[in-house]
Amino acid sequence: MITFDILTLLPEFFDSPLRQSVIGRGVEAGIIGVTLRNIRDYSTDKHRSVDSAPYGGGVGMVMRAEPVVAAIEAARAEAEESGRKATVILLTPQGEQFSHKKAVELTGFEYLVLVCGRYEGFDERIRSFVDMELSIGDYVLAGGEVPALAVIDAVGRLIPGVLGDIESVKNESFSDGSLEYPQYTRPEKFRDMVVPPVLLSGNHALIDKWRTEQSRRRTAERRPGLLETHSDGSSGQKTEKPAKAK
Repeated sequence: MITFDILTLLPEFFDSPLRQSVIGRGVEAGIIGVTLRNIRDYSTDKHRSVDSAPYGGGVGMVMRAEPVVAAIEAARAEAEESGRKATVILLTPQGEQFSHKKAVELTGFEYLVLVCGRYEGFDERIRSFVDMELSIGDYVLAGGEVPALAVIDAVGRLIPGVLGDIESVKNESFSDGSLEYPQYTRPEKFRDMVVPPVLLSGNHALIDKWRTEQSRRRTAERRPGLLETHSDGSSGQKTEKPAKAK
C-alpha cells in the first residue's frame, strides 16, 4: 500500500478526482491511501493566516513557514506511527522535472507527502524540511493541487493491483524511453482511412515488429530528445499514417 498525504489550502479540490477511475478504485480497494491536511489547521493565530507580505517588498503574498512546516511534521509523525517513513515532496516550478522514470522511482516509497503551494510561492526556509522538489512543466499554475493530482495518478496507477492488467503499462509511452505505437480499433474503415493490414494479419511476430518500428519512428519525429537519452538505434522515418481506403 502507498499513502499520499496531501498538504493544501484547498482539500475539497481533491474530493471528486480521487474518487474516480483507476485511482478511485485503488483507494476503494485499500491499495492507495489518501490523507488530506488543510494547512490552515496548523496556523497558530486567530485568523488562521498562512501567508504574509514578502520581506524586501514585491507583489503578492508568500506562504509562511510556521503552518507549512507544522503540517509537514504532523505528516511525518503520522507516517512514523504507522511504521513507515515519510518522503516529503514540494511541488514547485523550480523542482526537478517530473517524468515516467520518476513516477516509477516513487512507487518504491510507502508514504509520500505532497506539499501544495499557493500565492507567490513558499518562504525559502520551508525547503529545509522537504526531501525533494518536483515540477510538472515549465509553466506556472495557480497552485500545487493540479501537480499533486498528476503525481498521484502517474504513481498510483503503477502500484500492483491498481490497474486491471499491469502488463498494459509496459507498452505505454515513456515506459522504455519512447512514445507508444499507433493504436486502432473498430471500425476497420473510418471515412477514407483503414487500419494498417499488418494489424489484421493475425501474425503476432509481424505485429510486434511493426509496433516497435512505429514506436521508434514516432519518437524520432515528435520527441527526438528522448532518443538522445535512450539510445535505441531508432531511425528518423516518419510514423506510418492510416492507409486510404480503396
